This record gives sequence, C-alpha cells and structure tokens, in this order.
Amino acid sequence: MKLAIEKRLIEIGAFAQSDTYRQLYQNIIDGIHTVSWADPREFVINPVPKANGVLPIKNNFIAHLVRQGWESEVSMSVIDGLNPGPIDAIFRSDKGIVAVEWETGNISSSHRALNKIALGIIQKQLIAGFLIIPMRSLSKYLTDRIGNYEELSPYFQLYPKLTITEGVMGVFGVEHDRTSNKVLFIPKGKDGNAKK
Repeated sequence: MKLAIEKRLIEIGAFAQSDTYRQLYQNIIDGIHTVSWADPREFVINPVPKANGVLPIKNNFIAHLVRQGWESEVSMSVIDGLNPGPIDAIFRSDKGIVAVEWETGNISSSHRALNKIALGIIQKQLIAGFLIIPMRSLSKYLTDRIGNYEELSPYFQLYPKLTITEGVMGVFGVEHDRTSNKVLFIPKGKDGNAKK
C-alpha cells in the first residue's frame, strides 16, 4: 500500500524529539507498506465504486506492529467520562501510551477518532496518537460513505491551536498501489449493521 501523505498536526515536547518516537513512527510507516491485497507485494483493488469491503485491509498492518512489540485491540479509556473502547494498536513507551487507529468508518467516525486522540493527549492518557485514513482515490472503491483524507483535512487547522505542552498527533493518508478488474473484491462484513 502507498503512503500518500503524512500530516503531523502536533509535535511538541521531549517525546517528539526522542529516538523512541522516531522508531515508533517508522513502525507505522513500515506497517502501512505491508498492507496488500491480491498480490503479496502490492495493494491491488478492483476499481468498482463502493464494491469493496474494508475489514481485512488493516490486518497486515496490525500484524506488523504486533511483531514490533505493539498490542492490538486494547480496550482502554483515553477520555475521562467515556467508557473504555478498543484501540487498534497501542505501544506502552516509557513516556506514555502511543495509539494508532486505522479508520474505515464514515467521516463521523474519523472525526471522533481524531478528537479522541486529541483529548487523550490533553488529559495525559496518551503521549501520542495517529489516525490512518484512505485518500479519496481509494475510498471511492470502498463501502459507501467511507471517510477520506481530503474530506477530513479542512479540520486539521483546529488541532495545532490546542493547549498541549507534550505530545504528538498525526494523520496518514493511504491509497492503493494500482487497480485491476481481474482481482477479487475485498469482502464486506456480514453483520446487520454496516456494510464493512
């Protein structure tokens, strides 16, 4: 899978200058590049609008992080007053918890994920948090109304204005390596709720 864009919204304090941060950031980038479909070295998508599911997309990414010492699907509360919810992956560093969410829900889910990360940093439950989201060029081939980077990006200007003295927050936009009408569609979930 291609990493199309990296956007660092907040990068403040000692952790942002540390080797630990640089290593964990590289873990995320390397993990994105492990994501594949239809070819073990590439992410190839059948380019039919709204025809592909999303659930299997992040599997290689999470597996890569776990091999690097991250934990997956950890249920924790990052905001005071909210019930614990699962986070795709976390790393317990000596400076605090780093969280990563791979967002494949609607645009409201993407906003919630970013706000959760920001509040987690403000409330010192997280030292860093990152969101991975499809670019519009990829999201158009996925389940209807998947959020995308371009749709979310006008709101990025809010986060650097927050009063944060220590923490890192960023967004990665990802896209397919190529398209082919010969590859299988990514399967959609079968629950009664979402067309994932």
